[in-house]
Amino acid sequence: MDCSYFGECGACKVYDSGYTGQLESKVALNKSRFLPYFKGDIEVFSSPESHYRARSEFKIWHKENEIFYAMNHQEKSGIVLIDACPQVNEHIAALMPKLLEQIKEKKIDFKLFGADFLSSSEGEIVVSLLYHRPLDEEWSLVATQIAQELGIYIIGRSRKQKVVIGQDFITEKLAINQENYTFKHIENSFTQPNPRVNEKMVGWALNMITPTNGDLLELYCGAGNFTIPFAKHFDRVLATEISKSSINAAKENMSLNDVSNIEFVRMSVEEFVSALDGVREFRRMKDVDVSNYNISTIFVDPPRSGMDETSARFSMRYSEILYISCNPETLYRDLEILTETHDVVSMALFDQFPYTHHAEMGVKLVRRGM
Repeated sequence: MDCSYFGECGACKVYDSGYTGQLESKVALNKSRFLPYFKGDIEVFSSPESHYRARSEFKIWHKENEIFYAMNHQEKSGIVLIDACPQVNEHIAALMPKLLEQIKEKKIDFKLFGADFLSSSEGEIVVSLLYHRPLDEEWSLVATQIAQELGIYIIGRSRKQKVVIGQDFITEKLAINQENYTFKHIENSFTQPNPRVNEKMVGWALNMITPTNGDLLELYCGAGNFTIPFAKHFDRVLATEISKSSINAAKENMSLNDVSNIEFVRMSVEEFVSALDGVREFRRMKDVDVSNYNISTIFVDPPRSGMDETSARFSMRYSEILYISCNPETLYRDLEILTETHDVVSMALFDQFPYTHHAEMGVKLVRRGM
């Protein structure tokens, strides 16, 4: 990737040896890190070398009578003014200068401090404009005009205010193991930022499934990124997620993909475990008869903090554990618990975040003695 701001912009921290060098460094680091648990080859899934991000956030910086996109400086010593970013996909990259010009020309830059982009692979884009002031009817009229001229959707956000121009979501199409899936991605909610690596990551997880006629339990299901494809490989899927908006999107995604064998439960993992063990009763579980499920596999995709000990020990009840981690350090910690009863049989590294130290990891564990 060729970028004028390498060495200054904090978005990229590992760039001296190019894309291949930074990936080799991540693989070597994590192969060494996880040697106590896995001595085999880690399967590696690379990213496009540029234009890989479908979701990105920028500061808006005011200087004299001009406005600029800005990012934090790599040395945390202020900001870097930028006019392009080769991380973002081609659709966002083409839009960025046009949008800034329209904002300035139509005078809706007053107290604007941020612009967040969410794009589909086919170029459907929602832009969230963030303000330190209330947004009035005049702003809506101008934003509507800009949205129509640029062929995008715009969300205006200020304190306790959200103004939607058009819609607040995009529709993404993913090709996973020769099958096509459609997902609704909502503005300001979590989505995988790198769709091409995401396709490989979900595909790997599907390939790790042991053929079975049983059911799957998924924790931290989000908007169904893994859940929907999993549903075609299990009799039923029971999936939990604490975010109400993510659960609503997951149910819509289930319908978009003509899937009907998923039961979504809006609860935290801790609540779910308490309900299953009879520690507490939850109205949200009153129509879910877990005893009717034939679950031998559990899938988890926790946040960067990883799993807590209760959740990890709960997962050990199942014969097979599939774990996707966005933080190798907390994954290592959780494996200390999980490998008390299970062995790691496969590992993968997904380069979701090129030119950074971050890596997404996949692990399959199988209970010993099976």
